[in-house]
Amino acid sequence: MPGLGGAGAHQRRAAVRLFARRAASPLPAPAGRGRGWGLSTTSISTSKEPRPCPSPFRGEGRLALAFGLLCCLSPARADPVEDFYRGKTISIYIGSGEGAGALTAYPQAIAEVIPKYIPGHPMVILRNMPGAGGFKAAMFLQSVAPRDGTAWGFITRGFVRAPLLKAQGADFDPVKFQWIGSPSREPTVATVWTGATNVRTLEDATREEVVYGATSLGTDTGLFPVVMNKLLGTKFKVVPGYKSSTEVDLAMQRGEAQGKIWTWGSLKSERSLEWLKQGKVKILTQIGLDKAADLPDVPLVLDYARNAADRQLMELIFSPVALGYPSFMGPDVPRERVQAIREAFRKTIADPRFVEISRKQNLALDPLTGEEVEALVRRLYAMPSATVERARDIVPPS
Repeated sequence: MPGLGGAGAHQRRAAVRLFARRAASPLPAPAGRGRGWGLSTTSISTSKEPRPCPSPFRGEGRLALAFGLLCCLSPARADPVEDFYRGKTISIYIGSGEGAGALTAYPQAIAEVIPKYIPGHPMVILRNMPGAGGFKAAMFLQSVAPRDGTAWGFITRGFVRAPLLKAQGADFDPVKFQWIGSPSREPTVATVWTGATNVRTLEDATREEVVYGATSLGTDTGLFPVVMNKLLGTKFKVVPGYKSSTEVDLAMQRGEAQGKIWTWGSLKSERSLEWLKQGKVKILTQIGLDKAADLPDVPLVLDYARNAADRQLMELIFSPVALGYPSFMGPDVPRERVQAIREAFRKTIADPRFVEISRKQNLALDPLTGEEVEALVRRLYAMPSATVERARDIVPPS
């Protein structure tokens, strides 16, 4: 019985290695010549006449068997995620009206860069869906939008906490969302329009009323001033109902509102950065769990807490600030598509073009992965019931 040595065996092993290398290549035409899988019989024939063997397969028959086994065992190259997204369009739903600010700027930059990193290279477009401080967009993504990986949400982070605190109209479950990631985590800031009020510090706001424009009482723009009123004794008068943060900006310029809550990233981007430099906008305090690295001299609201219990309560209410600008897809999107978008998002945030766009617009980059956002959301919804109940008593019903 012949062994594995000899010229014929050497060529057989070479052929098997060649087949293995070519298993990773796309399937070509079945011709015996040219590139791809096609190999002529002469290219792998033995240099000696095969010797008798008890096996029913001899000479070229053995190579045919090896070829067949390789075809059966080699992994298929078809990618179901790539096949699905090829020719598709992904819609990014922004839970605010059109206008300047980080909530719009981040998705715009992502939409420009991310298609090359998504298998199948789908088109990515933006759709604004303002209403109820992002609740409308959140409910749409949970209950109406397709659950196939073509609907993606970017909504102000305050909406994440709303169902936990039983905010009116918050009929969605953030724990069920499939989180893609956040381009940056950064604090929120409480500000005043200096031409409309004499208030310049948070202490001043405990002595003089300041009218704050807000999208709703359940989001950061309305909730944070109310919390400071109840726990710190400030006198913010919150006027909800503006369709977007941009509308509040216009209200301040008209003298209709005297201040607002911003994300730090939005305040230092585009037009509002000039307002800050010109002294038209003054920051009273930064709201979050930690200070921003580039706001070392602005006081942190937690440091104004009157006692440990109040500080813990503020930490619960302000915890979504750590999420930055979280983005997500709805429930039941196939897991492999979610993972593909998460990976594309991660690559996009590190892409030189995205970094360049972000720097030009003064957008901070301190990203969170989808897994990190998911962990923060689950931690929030696992808070002690006593603390949650106290938060519900403080937070307005709508």
